[in-house]
Amino acid sequence: MELAFGVKDIVDIVLVAILLYQAFKLMKDTGAGNIFLGIMTFVIFWFLVTHVFKMELLGAILNRVIGVSAIGLIVIFQNEIRRFFSRIGSRKNWKFILRLQKLFKIKSKEHELTFPIMRVVLACRNLSRTKTGALLVIQRHDSLQQYVESGDVINANINTRLIENIFFKNSPLHDGAMIINDQHIVAAGAILPVSQNTDIPKFLGLRHRAALGISERTDAIVIIVSEETGTISLAIGAKLTLNVTAEQLERLLSTELEM
Repeated sequence: MELAFGVKDIVDIVLVAILLYQAFKLMKDTGAGNIFLGIMTFVIFWFLVTHVFKMELLGAILNRVIGVSAIGLIVIFQNEIRRFFSRIGSRKNWKFILRLQKLFKIKSKEHELTFPIMRVVLACRNLSRTKTGALLVIQRHDSLQQYVESGDVINANINTRLIENIFFKNSPLHDGAMIINDQHIVAAGAILPVSQNTDIPKFLGLRHRAALGISERTDAIVIIVSEETGTISLAIGAKLTLNVTAEQLERLLSTELEM
């Protein structure tokens, strides 16, 4: 019996490979890479038992397990699934639409506003010099309302001195996170989810873990100033960049906020 293998089959295989690679990359970023490999090993074993060797009894048991596990995986990996679809719908993946907007001069309110990057950078530089711990979350497309509600609402214009005063060591709000949206400091003292990624270096503290936690769940830009060393770090898309200078921070913010 001759098997027909055409272009459609090649495209099918390539698309499945891309999907599996992106799923593994997403799981690896959140520290669940080993879990993903374990699941894939189980799926391959199930496929061999039921479709290749056709073991009816064991296949029937595994089919039951697969049916129940599908619901369990949705519950376990709800944050990863949400982040996967968030990536698909991310504005940076649809740049051609933004180009069309500029071409036809269709400007939204958010693009009419200019984010005061230098005020944030100067505040972080001053906090770094005095080794004052800080955690700033800059909202982009994903809503941070649930985290805003966990802190104290401020709704003030972004100001370098205000940022420094909020994170002053004797301030009641200095331990939480500051949430910034557009040109406003929306809230301070906010509580963020802590990342469970086991690959995080042991010398990093709770601020860095909270920064990674929120960057795993949303597309926010998170700036961390270490209280121990005074170094500035940046967390975006579940990835942490350590020891960032003020000049590098300015360039990174300029690039990321354009997306």
